[in-house]
Amino acid sequence: MHEIEEIMEAVEQHQELYRNALPLIASENVTSEKVRILLASDLSHRYAEGEVGARFYQGCKYIDAIEGRAIRWARELFRAEHVNVKPISGVNANIAALFALASPGDRMMALSVPDGGHISHSAYSVPGLRGLKLERIPFDPKEMNIDIDRTERAIRETKPKLILLGASLFLFPHPIREMLTAADEVDATLVYDASHVLGLIAGNKFQDPLGEGADVVTSSTHKTFPGPQGALILCKEVLGDRIDRAVFPGTVSNHHLHHIAGLAVTLQEMIHFGEAYAAQIQSNAKALAQALYEAGFNVLCEHKGFTESHQIAIDVRDLGGGDRIAKRLEEAYIITNKNMLPFDNEPDNPSGIRLGVQELTRIGMKESEMIEIASLMRRLLIEEEPAIKVRNDVKALKNDFQNVHYSFDGGLAYRNPALR
Repeated sequence: MHEIEEIMEAVEQHQELYRNALPLIASENVTSEKVRILLASDLSHRYAEGEVGARFYQGCKYIDAIEGRAIRWARELFRAEHVNVKPISGVNANIAALFALASPGDRMMALSVPDGGHISHSAYSVPGLRGLKLERIPFDPKEMNIDIDRTERAIRETKPKLILLGASLFLFPHPIREMLTAADEVDATLVYDASHVLGLIAGNKFQDPLGEGADVVTSSTHKTFPGPQGALILCKEVLGDRIDRAVFPGTVSNHHLHHIAGLAVTLQEMIHFGEAYAAQIQSNAKALAQALYEAGFNVLCEHKGFTESHQIAIDVRDLGGGDRIAKRLEEAYIITNKNMLPFDNEPDNPSGIRLGVQELTRIGMKESEMIEIASLMRRLLIEEEPAIKVRNDVKALKNDFQNVHYSFDGGLAYRNPALR
């Protein structure tokens, strides 16, 4: 029993940390109370292999109703012809898409990791596992976006079978429409990984990848989209059967049914509250970036308003590098991550840190709090105040922001359940 108590204690300590901390990890969010209840429901014990109405197990009547609604609401929200809600992670969704749409030996294009591409876009991950020949999408580090002129030339020269857009460091919309002519000339399929910006897309901000011409959208469901950890794939109807077969039975057996229920509720939350939520995320990101810039930080892309997403990128080489700064911030309960920038070669101590405001927005923070956070970071990193002093002010700020907003309930974001 002692070992179990250690686990319970670690979970309680983790929840206490996040009750007091400022979470600025760009790939995380918190779900509403209703979703948390669903995640702990009997659905978490069950299997439902197969499709809605055609399962390989009995006892799936209500599961069919849940998954059917999730698919229908996702079609409505994203104006998608076809939806698959079975992938269990963003990487799993990318695996399914690349296995459905490309064959070993085919050529594909994606952003490199230093230029913002996700690890699952790299030769070390899904493209390598699929045996694809990977070409780098040309990137403009000054603009922190795809270099469209060089990219068009590269598409025509390399003739890729598949082009994978989207990013992990993702400040500005990608030029989908500008790439369509060249992509169509070589018959390339455009896949857009929306994992970081799905909530902004749902709220009619940032961009509409399907409307702008992408063939397939893959995405996790727990970053700017504030649902349970999981994923979905949106695509044109003509590709639906290929995507579905690649998901099941190709890369997913049982698809975490409690997450499907939580996803369905979150889809309704975004249908009702998504526009206001996405607008506040963008406003908060811009406010924090501007305040950090005015506080003396080297925030990238000042010349174009810093960001159009939930993210902010800061070059912290003059402060000791991304690894040191991320650890220093953690001492003060400001939780973020080190991040490679386009000129980096070393992932262990990169030049930058990446901030995301989606979770702070979800719990009700607005522009004035962003200005206060910038001041806290300046005190810690530039004025070099003791971490304990800044931490106390972080905890005081966070104390007033414990409730989830933009949802159908007033559930507590960091409520400590009775674990014992």
